[in-house]
Amino acid sequence: MNSSRRTFIKTSAIAIAATALVNKSVFASVKKPDLVGIQLYSIREDMKKDPLGSLKQIAGMGYKNIEHANYVDHKFYGYPAAEFRKIIDGLGLKMVSGHTVMGVEHWDSAKQDFTDAWKKTVEDAAILGQSFVISPWMDESLRKTYDALNECLDIFNKSGELCKKSGMKFGYHNHDFEFSQILNDEKVFDIIMRKIDPNLVALQLDIGNLYNGGANAADVMKKYPNRFETIHVKDEIPATEGEEKYVSCILGKGIVNAKEVIDMATKSGSVKSYIIEQESYQNMTPMESVKEDLAIMRKWGY
Repeated sequence: MNSSRRTFIKTSAIAIAATALVNKSVFASVKKPDLVGIQLYSIREDMKKDPLGSLKQIAGMGYKNIEHANYVDHKFYGYPAAEFRKIIDGLGLKMVSGHTVMGVEHWDSAKQDFTDAWKKTVEDAAILGQSFVISPWMDESLRKTYDALNECLDIFNKSGELCKKSGMKFGYHNHDFEFSQILNDEKVFDIIMRKIDPNLVALQLDIGNLYNGGANAADVMKKYPNRFETIHVKDEIPATEGEEKYVSCILGKGIVNAKEVIDMATKSGSVKSYIIEQESYQNMTPMESVKEDLAIMRKWGY
């Protein structure tokens, strides 16, 4: 090998190494998006008494993303959409999604169109900057028969088309009946997953609720990889009273194996938000609980 060739290779190697260091520095400076948020139902009584003060506390804990659970008379926690948007913007919070039940009253079967009330719901969600408009319940009349459920899911897809016009996605949030109710020898959840158009409708998987329906979160994740864009992060412990078998608790203290499940969801690459929700508090205050839940998620690398 002559000296000029040797010099060329040495110079090239140095240049490549320098480029690698620069690229490494650039990539290191790219901030990982914060996908963790809180369902404000977790602090529902605080939000009822003092929504602004409660949101300040949430922002102070380090939450950046929120999901609402209060849209009444076209207002969010008592505020019109534009006004509420200014409040959360001022606190550095983003309303990534919201829970508003889409019921039988929102679809005009004669006109084959949504009512003005539902269209206004979607408009207000867009004003808040939501990515998802999520219905967190399905009336029993809509799932009484196989045909009724299929008609309901067709309307879900139509709602997805409506939301898409405003740059959002319609979503549905599971409870427990989806895994325990059988129609035509098929679980309601499986019918939902088969019928909804994933390009228009997102399934927000609540990894805690499903235990009361006899399901296991990890098994559901394995059965439907890449199908969940938003996750309700919960943990569950056996209930000591009431009708439900399980109630929510601090993350990592229950039976869900929440870290394992959200790690599985992360590997799928489809998840855009992890929404913490806790509804039972085991001698802690709701604020204390959601603060600890966030600390645990950060410890887990989220």
